[in-house]
Amino acid sequence: MGSGKTTVGRALAKKLNKRFIDSDHEIEARTGVSIPVIFEIEGEASFRQREADVIRDLTAQDDIVLATGGGAILNEQSRQYLNSRGTVIYLRAGINSILQRTRHDKNRPLLRTADPRKKLEDLAVQREPFYQEVAHLVIETGRPNVQHLVLSILTQLDQLPGAGDSRLIEAPFMQQTSQHSLQVDLGERSYPIDIGTSLLGNPQLVGRHIKGERVAVVTNTVVAPLYLETLLNTLRAAGKQVVPIILPDGEEHKTWSSLMLVFDALLQAKCDRKTTLIALGGGVIGDLTGYAAASYMRGVPFIQIPTTLLSQVDSSVGGKTGINHPLGKNMIGAFYQPQAVIADIATLNTLPDRELSAGLAEVIKHGAIIDAAFFDWIEANIQKLRAKDPAALAYAVLRSCQIKADVVRQDEREGGLRAILNFGHTFGHAIESGMGYGNWLHGEAVGCGMVMAADLSYRMGHIDYVSKVRLQNLVEAAGLPVVAPDLGEERWLELMEVDKKNEGGQIKFILLKPLGAPLITAAPKDHLLASLRACIC
Repeated sequence: MGSGKTTVGRALAKKLNKRFIDSDHEIEARTGVSIPVIFEIEGEASFRQREADVIRDLTAQDDIVLATGGGAILNEQSRQYLNSRGTVIYLRAGINSILQRTRHDKNRPLLRTADPRKKLEDLAVQREPFYQEVAHLVIETGRPNVQHLVLSILTQLDQLPGAGDSRLIEAPFMQQTSQHSLQVDLGERSYPIDIGTSLLGNPQLVGRHIKGERVAVVTNTVVAPLYLETLLNTLRAAGKQVVPIILPDGEEHKTWSSLMLVFDALLQAKCDRKTTLIALGGGVIGDLTGYAAASYMRGVPFIQIPTTLLSQVDSSVGGKTGINHPLGKNMIGAFYQPQAVIADIATLNTLPDRELSAGLAEVIKHGAIIDAAFFDWIEANIQKLRAKDPAALAYAVLRSCQIKADVVRQDEREGGLRAILNFGHTFGHAIESGMGYGNWLHGEAVGCGMVMAADLSYRMGHIDYVSKVRLQNLVEAAGLPVVAPDLGEERWLELMEVDKKNEGGQIKFILLKPLGAPLITAAPKDHLLASLRACIC
């Protein structure tokens, strides 16, 4: 009860073009009285028999989405009908969530008790084994809204054996439109994220985000031969004057000298404060261009056009900009939000496999810290993602951007909550610094860092062994390293001490408690050293 079966069921039926039926409403229609009255006059046993009769009749029908009462699975015959005649989706919600959702609902006869929490705990113990027995899919309701839950259900339905014609719902939004937009809600600094295919060649879409007549496109030597000409033609078709700026490629060039190259080009071209900077490339170009935009003439508009999976799902969203310092990654920079993010999924077709795997690290991160159902989906679709299946990639980008946009909305400048997005990064940044920028890709370091953070979470009792292994296996399946480099224990500690999250000389870690939920905490030195030793061997 209170998990959202009726609300989600109705929305799911609309997506699948099926009829929606709520078994409780059907019982009330047949008897002419409300559920609480049936409980009061006839008792629960009589109600359960009526419920079983309704489920027997409804499961014999075709093309319906049926929302049952939470206790329907207590009847053995109902369990058999549900499991054999349809696909059963169990919406699992925590006790706190159910209490919050049902606290004002007077139509819950089982919760008319002095201690609703104790009643819910007892019901959970009684019913959970039956839910697990009958369910084909288990969906964690958690934080996501109805739209997110429906998208997760639609996507996972396609993975079931014998899904057949459900192929049309692999990536629901992509079947309805070639473009999807969402908003990063930051008041006057709000901006859209456009996700789709062939967006780079759309003058109307690109042009509407640019108010001035002049544009400077910052890219690198790898991306420029692939996409710069297309974008330049698009901008000119939109009536813009364009200055291209091509930088060397690689994390090792995310430096002050590269930043000066951008300023040099802008000043030589006499670019004014109405000039829009466009970052065309991966995370390095995005971060560096954003910092240049924040600094040039004390701030000019800029747009992110990310061309790597990592930048599409993470670094292009949220306004973190900056450059590296020899003593620490991203230690010099500013919070500066773009005017828009345009994520063209087609640019991922030319992405090397190693770069794609690096981006999958950030996709996995979002599921691990926020959305357990999304984590399940990634596990089921990891091979499709690595094969660059466009529908799978589109959904991964969409869901990741939704998660990050929601976190940024609540904590734009990393005052607290936003730090959870650094899961795996404390270890990962140490790897990058210790190995020398460019030796490991950022996503590779984060992937390995997540394995180390999961190990530390397990040692501190926050997750079970199965969750730790699941995360490690998924990181490995994504083509990412799971064994950390041996930098020496003292060097590891020294590098992790240079981290923006640290407070009062204590290293702060983002851990899991449990899988799908984050915890910001310090770690006992003995546990930390044990994790280092375990992940290095």
